[in-house]
Amino acid sequence: MADQNKTETAAADVETPAEVKPSTAKKQRSPRPRKAAAVEAKPEASAAGVSVTKPRKYGEQEKAEKLKLIETQVAEGKSKLKDAIKSAGISEQTYYQWKRAAKLDDKRESLTTDDELADLVRLENENQRLRKLLAEKLRAENAELRKRLGLDE
Repeated sequence: MADQNKTETAAADVETPAEVKPSTAKKQRSPRPRKAAAVEAKPEASAAGVSVTKPRKYGEQEKAEKLKLIETQVAEGKSKLKDAIKSAGISEQTYYQWKRAAKLDDKRESLTTDDELADLVRLENENQRLRKLLAEKLRAENAELRKRLGLDE
């Protein structure tokens, strides 16, 4: 009987955890705090004397004008390169990046015009050769058809 009592208590132990149901209610989260630190940092920077400005995007024409202005000021001897760059309102790094980009664009344009002209001449020569070849084939075919039809007398 002792064994039966042990098995009954073990079965009772097994049933009790099955009766316990975990709560299905979801825990509500509080909303995330806003990033106020980034918003507050800007007034502090301007109060400290540091200007916080949005970087300006220059168009291609504006870039070319500023580069030309800087080059003329340096060429005329009105100012040194660094001073001319500062008076144009850009940094030295920006100046050299724009200058390199302009140089690459000039090379591409000159190469494309030379390449395009050479390609055009080559295509015209090939076109003439193919037209002559087609004309010879058509003449030969026309002559053969005339013979077959008996029109060639």
